[in-house]
Amino acid sequence: MLLMDCVEQTNTNAEAPSVIDRYFTRWYRADMKGKPCEDHCILQHSNRICVVTLAETHPILQKGCTIKNINYQISNGCSRLNNKVSGKSKRGGQFLTDFAPLCRITCSDETEYTIYSCIRGRLLEVNENILVTPNLLLEKPSTEGYIAVILPKFEESKIITENLLTREAFEKMVSERHQSKPS
Repeated sequence: MLLMDCVEQTNTNAEAPSVIDRYFTRWYRADMKGKPCEDHCILQHSNRICVVTLAETHPILQKGCTIKNINYQISNGCSRLNNKVSGKSKRGGQFLTDFAPLCRITCSDETEYTIYSCIRGRLLEVNENILVTPNLLLEKPSTEGYIAVILPKFEESKIITENLLTREAFEKMVSERHQSKPS
C-alpha cells in the first residue's frame, strides 16, 4: 500500500506544470530579421508584462556556445543598462519597437548574436545577472537567464502577438525546418 502512494505521488509531480507554463503564454518570433534559427521566445503574463528569452532552438542554446560577452550597449548614445523606470505607470522606461535591439551576445568562437525585443512596449528592466553569470542564459533561459522585461501599451496588449507564433505553430515550423534540411 505504501509503495502505491509513492508511485501516485511521483506521477503527480511529473505532470505538474512549471511556473512558466502555469502563468505565462509562450509566443515565438522565428528566424529573427531573416537569420535562420535565431528564434526568440516571449513569455506573456496575464498582467501584460512580457519576458524576452532565447527560444530553445536558438543557436546559442543548440550549439551549447560558451558565452564570452553580453553587451547591453546598443550604440554610442544608447545603453539598455541606463534604463530607469519609476512610479506605478513605469514612466521613464525606454520605448522599444518590435525590432529594437536589446543586447548583443558574443560567443567564444566570436560569433555575435543580436537579441531583439520582438514586441512594442516600454522596457522595464534588463537582466543584469547574466552579465555576471552568462551561463544562466544556457542553463535557465526561461527563468533566471531571461534577457529583458517589457510592458506593452495597454491598448496594444491584445495586438502585440499578431506577428508572433503560438507554441503549436512554432513547434510545427521547427519540425518542418528539420524535415527540409538535407541529411
